[in-house]
Amino acid sequence: MDATTLYSIGELSRRTGLSVRTIRFYSDSGAVAPTTRSPAGYRLYDLDALLRLQLLRTLRELGLDLATIKRVLNRELSVAEVAAAHADALDVQIRELHLRRSVLRVVARRGSTPEETTHMHRLTQLSAEERRRLIDAFVTDTFGSRDADPAAVAMVRAATPDLSDDPSSDQIAAWAELAELVGDEDFRARLRRSAMSQAAGRAPAIEDEVGEPLMRLTRQKVGEAMRSGTDPLSDGAAALVADLVHRFAEALARTPDIEFRDWLSQRFDEAHDPKVDRYWHLVWIVNGWQVVPALAPVHPWLAQALRQHRIAS
Repeated sequence: MDATTLYSIGELSRRTGLSVRTIRFYSDSGAVAPTTRSPAGYRLYDLDALLRLQLLRTLRELGLDLATIKRVLNRELSVAEVAAAHADALDVQIRELHLRRSVLRVVARRGSTPEETTHMHRLTQLSAEERRRLIDAFVTDTFGSRDADPAAVAMVRAATPDLSDDPSSDQIAAWAELAELVGDEDFRARLRRSAMSQAAGRAPAIEDEVGEPLMRLTRQKVGEAMRSGTDPLSDGAAALVADLVHRFAEALARTPDIEFRDWLSQRFDEAHDPKVDRYWHLVWIVNGWQVVPALAPVHPWLAQALRQHRIAS
């Protein structure tokens, strides 16, 4: 084969794997024009036409449109320029497909209603800028008053939820729940109280009543139980509960009976806000942060354990 060789449309079909009909279409469109015609009027193509046709097929299989390919073949654009632009476009499409897949997995796992599915889809379609504005408005509305503690505001802003371009199904579900939570006026008031209390370093009432040494011991023991995976409802938590109940009863000059256990569980329930806890949990999931077990709150675990083990064994 050399530069003077001419090929019939059938020979091009055999060499490129394209059908005669497809080659004729490309020829009629001007993408790969025939070099000449035979005395009988049949189209003939040279080596350059064969190479153009092979490149055309490759670029079509990579997803480029014919108009762009013609510009490449006419040397108006380089293959590198087109490849870079097309790769960028594919990145956007891939992210969109990943997002759709994650939403569908959440819907399938939850058995979501049509309304929930539509709501979740709309939330995930927000741009990164729109998501930032949503959270900025939430923080501003929550701490907009002049008496808001700057430290509390800074604490909440430092952990702003930010959904990635390629979120997992868990992150999608967490973002949808978080978006609903930040629109709840009651929750905003709760978060404001909790954040300002933490920023001011104020301890829950029960901690003030029993003193820091006992609370430090409690956090240590409950923290160890949580890190070891001990369920507050399991028998494995009963001995720890019994020990702490007696220590708290002694510190408060109370009798460690059922009534005291019920009272103590209520006080630890009051020491944390489940909605605020849920908010922080969702933020960590959305941001893809690894939860550090030592930072998990001891109050919910202890309140659950006290309710489960009301009667001393």
